[in-house]
Amino acid sequence: MSATCVIGLQWGDEAKGKIVDLLTAQNDIVVRYQGGANAGHTVVFGGAKYKLSLIPSGVFRPEVKSVIASGVVVDPEALLSEIDRLRGAGVEIERNLLISDRAHVIFPWHKEEDRLMNDSGVRNEAIGTTMRGIGPCYRDKVGRSTAIRMGDLYRSDFGEKVRKICALKNSSLPGMARNAEVRATVQPLDADKIVADYTSYAARLKPFVGDVVNYLLDAVDANKKMLLEGAQGAMLDVDYGTFPYVTSSNSSGVGVIAGSGLPATFIKRVVGIVKAYTTRVGGGPFPTELNNEIGQRIRDRGNEYGTVTKRPRRCGWFDAVAVRYTSRLSGATELSVMLLDVLSGFDEVNVCVAYELDGKRIDYVPSDVDELARVAPIYETLPGWREEIDGVTSYDALPTNAKNYLARLEQIVGKPVSIVSVGPSREQTIIR
Repeated sequence: MSATCVIGLQWGDEAKGKIVDLLTAQNDIVVRYQGGANAGHTVVFGGAKYKLSLIPSGVFRPEVKSVIASGVVVDPEALLSEIDRLRGAGVEIERNLLISDRAHVIFPWHKEEDRLMNDSGVRNEAIGTTMRGIGPCYRDKVGRSTAIRMGDLYRSDFGEKVRKICALKNSSLPGMARNAEVRATVQPLDADKIVADYTSYAARLKPFVGDVVNYLLDAVDANKKMLLEGAQGAMLDVDYGTFPYVTSSNSSGVGVIAGSGLPATFIKRVVGIVKAYTTRVGGGPFPTELNNEIGQRIRDRGNEYGTVTKRPRRCGWFDAVAVRYTSRLSGATELSVMLLDVLSGFDEVNVCVAYELDGKRIDYVPSDVDELARVAPIYETLPGWREEIDGVTSYDALPTNAKNYLARLEQIVGKPVSIVSVGPSREQTIIR
């Protein structure tokens, strides 16, 4: 048996949740393997719309186990809030949610560090953090000495460890402030309150916490069918994205193995998710960005506002240079093109097929963020289509120019398009 992995190939927000939900029915287990509560995704199920952050998209199917793996950083308060919302909507999760005891935990000091570092003035442009403590938690994970994992919440020395960390953080937090005005906003961490709060969170989450690594390895041995879902997008990968305007984990395909603990040979199918255009949130270079009425038209038609943050997303034409890079990096075996319906009504649509850097044509993504910021997109213009396609149910029924557009994306990226989405609901999905 083998596993299927779903990976966003742009800067996140590619509508991965819909495809994960669609593919869940074909699997026994759905695994979220990296990221944190900064990664919002929307799933339409049973006619209702659900916004998820930490919980895997497969949670709506009681027969499927939903797993939060070791590579995820968990904010217990946010997770419990999400659980409560789902329960209130009648979603039963008591028997099908499992949280790794190796997953690292986000604490109040991480959120405070996020706030202070984002306003540190080290760079001229904010790196786009959602201020939820994700990056500082991953930093402590690597640093080890001030890291706490889910399993540690149930150890007898938990309170002692929190108090020691609070003492250390209270001495370091004021130094992260860029000036006296910001420094004055720093409040000392209340260790006793944190211990009490997190002890309460731990008690509520205890039925879900367990040894995910061995559970998944046993599932491999038992030939279980598995679906792996990532968060953010490959262009935000901490090592291979537009550093430093990236997330704090490996959000491309290179993070699947480390985040899940599964053997690489088990993963045979990698579905690369892309929008029919491109979006980005926060700072950093965006070669095809449209700061004009076309960009606003795409934003409004695609409802391009953050699931978690509500921030308006930056919008632009499809960047095939970036997607070809991330599809190769992530080992994509096929593409799923989302929100194709958003491009209906344009007389012409553009695809970025190369960049111009300092007068030279290049067909790759520069590793240096300042070079990427200087590139100009080289576009290929294709005929658009006037027809609305949100009711189309087969590939052959798509307008000719829409099919030509998809075929050109296949040619440039070098991967076949296997799924096309023409609307938010599960029924508005075309499988080739």
